[in-house]
Amino acid sequence: MKKVVYHLSTLLSGVILLSACASESPMPFGAVPSTAQLEWQRMEINMFCHFGPNTFTGAEWGSGEEKEEVFAPTDLDCSQWVDVAEAAGMKGIILTAKHHDGFCLWPSSYSTHTVTKNNDVLRQFTDACHGRVKAGVYISPWDRNHPAYGSNEYNSVFANTLKEVHSLYGPFFEQWFDGACGEGPNGKRQVYDWPLFEGTVLNINPSCILFSDVGPGCRWVGNEEGRADETCWSRLEVENGMRKTESGGGGDINGSQWIPAEVDVSIRPGWFWHKDEHPKTVEELMEIYYNSVGRNGLLLLNVPPDDRGRIPAEDSAMLAAFRAERDRIFNHDLAQDATIYAFVNERNANSRYPINNLLDTAYHTYWMPSDDDTSYVTLMVQLPEEREIDIVMLQEYIPLGQRVSQFSIGYKNHEHEVLVLAQGTTIGYKRIIRLPHPIRTQSLYITIEHALAPPILNRLSLHCSK
Repeated sequence: MKKVVYHLSTLLSGVILLSACASESPMPFGAVPSTAQLEWQRMEINMFCHFGPNTFTGAEWGSGEEKEEVFAPTDLDCSQWVDVAEAAGMKGIILTAKHHDGFCLWPSSYSTHTVTKNNDVLRQFTDACHGRVKAGVYISPWDRNHPAYGSNEYNSVFANTLKEVHSLYGPFFEQWFDGACGEGPNGKRQVYDWPLFEGTVLNINPSCILFSDVGPGCRWVGNEEGRADETCWSRLEVENGMRKTESGGGGDINGSQWIPAEVDVSIRPGWFWHKDEHPKTVEELMEIYYNSVGRNGLLLLNVPPDDRGRIPAEDSAMLAAFRAERDRIFNHDLAQDATIYAFVNERNANSRYPINNLLDTAYHTYWMPSDDDTSYVTLMVQLPEEREIDIVMLQEYIPLGQRVSQFSIGYKNHEHEVLVLAQGTTIGYKRIIRLPHPIRTQSLYITIEHALAPPILNRLSLHCSK
């Protein structure tokens, strides 16, 4: 544990808690989210529903040769999916309307491999979501059934498929494009026309978030394990549909486009329902939450309906318990009645924005130091008495850009020394730091050791998971 001794008498001299609001907002720094991207990020956790012929065959990737009759839910109830999502605190659901097998969960005019008109699952899904949660759609460009796949003709077929779905069933908050590209019935791979596909959707719904490996709305985090990188920038540098840097899942510190990370993982071992599989525990789901939402990502948690067409009871019970555990920890903010001071290199950090904005729950209020303070900005949180803490939550105000690249957390012990407990890099929309062990303290210190521009934070909270 690193020991740092602050000269508290110097820090506290002449401190004034500022409450006057600025007459002008600070300028954005670098790439910033669109209105739709900000709204998407603030959803935090959404549900994925993998549902199709694989639900009945036990496969994960269907061959495309399955008979249409194999898809036969006995008690389809999309409203029950929405009930489960709402109880779990999820704001949106994305349905796999067409997986790699090419089977369409709506009666498409561009395929013969579909449900019947009397069993339009996509219509039942969008109707169930209406007014309750946002509906999203997964349409795989890979099609192991369509005879045109692997030819120039197929790009037009797929674009028309997208137009059909978004025109007749939308609007959708997110369009999920799987990056898989394998052989079709003719033994050939397709060269996808991504500009055509993306343009088709955005011409109909300009606010739709487009997911792919490189966005443009949001990007794949790079794994299916439920974790973002410790360093996670929401910026990316993309040119002609390809990343310009080998940044992995962590984004690009100097990226010119805002393309945040989406973390997709299944509650079960498989993506589709299999009768011998069971959901993850609450402890496993909380670990995923800390490593996804808590690392500047959005969590897309797959919860597959079973062969009845319903979310299994054990899955819904686990999701409700997952929600209850998040509420237990994060609905109680130990810093709510704290006093906060801000310093830069041991001097008072002059600010045009009230530091108490860090303690309120209004999203669009924030604090920042002066325009030239980008390193060693320290926030001292003074609690009314000693309290046990093992979680610190920080948020940057991302409408003005992502700025922080290095920070540390320390506390004052009984010898009046400040010991560094944890260090991190990016914050972004939300960063949840679990301390290596619980501490009892009255004074906590968060130091922004380096930022690309003056840091702008809109939330700080303290919690105890015990």
